[in-house]
Amino acid sequence: MMVIKIGGGQGINYVGIFENLHALIDAGQQAVVVHGANHEMSVLTERLNLPQRMMTSVSGYESRFTDPATMEAFLMVYCGKVNKTLTALAQGIGLNAVGLSGVDGRLLFGRRKKAIRIIEDGKKKLIRDDYSGRIESVNTKLLRTLLQAGFLPLICPPALSEEFEPINVDGDRAAAKIAAAMGAERLIILSNVPGLLEDKDDETTLIPLIERDRIEEFEHFAKGRMRKKVMGAVEALDGGVGEVIFADARGDRPIDAALNHQGTVIR
Repeated sequence: MMVIKIGGGQGINYVGIFENLHALIDAGQQAVVVHGANHEMSVLTERLNLPQRMMTSVSGYESRFTDPATMEAFLMVYCGKVNKTLTALAQGIGLNAVGLSGVDGRLLFGRRKKAIRIIEDGKKKLIRDDYSGRIESVNTKLLRTLLQAGFLPLICPPALSEEFEPINVDGDRAAAKIAAAMGAERLIILSNVPGLLEDKDDETTLIPLIERDRIEEFEHFAKGRMRKKVMGAVEALDGGVGEVIFADARGDRPIDAALNHQGTVIR
């Protein structure tokens, strides 16, 4: 069993990923796929003239401020356009994909954050009206039922809160939670970079291997959204996943490349 997280940036080779996955499933591999949609979210909010506010927590992690209007756009992009477009693409390649959000069947269930401490303009602030949260449980029964019936779960945020509201959750950390809950041997995180880089602007500076007990020595190389990927990797490993691989989603057979440890392996 493996969990594959497909990033939501530009340049992702979705056809190559799904064709590669089709061959692996035909060979007996089980997989669950999680996807993002960050670039499409930016495109839609710009078209809607909906200003986006990015927040930085006091611990240095960046996230999107999710007010009710932003959540409406989030649902349109993630659960609508991107999830259904990718489900249709996967079906066309021969994968019997079922597109789901974390809300469906309480697949991803969590708690909305009461408040978030951020740093903005050099000042510490407390934000209370953000619809984001943290996943506390995964409906593994639903996922196993789908897998046993021959379906490929294709999952996106949001999650469902205790108040039965959609909440924005990070896709990489969602994939980590799913991988741990499902007892996956590995979590593969595919994005539009080769892996964790010493210099984010130089793809030749790839860090090939990081041992779990030394990950703190490498965290300062993770910039921007890569910081959440590293956090997700730690959570997956601590939850029992054997290894996490950051790999390039732009090649022809990106999953095979990841399985051959072409990327950053954290174990």
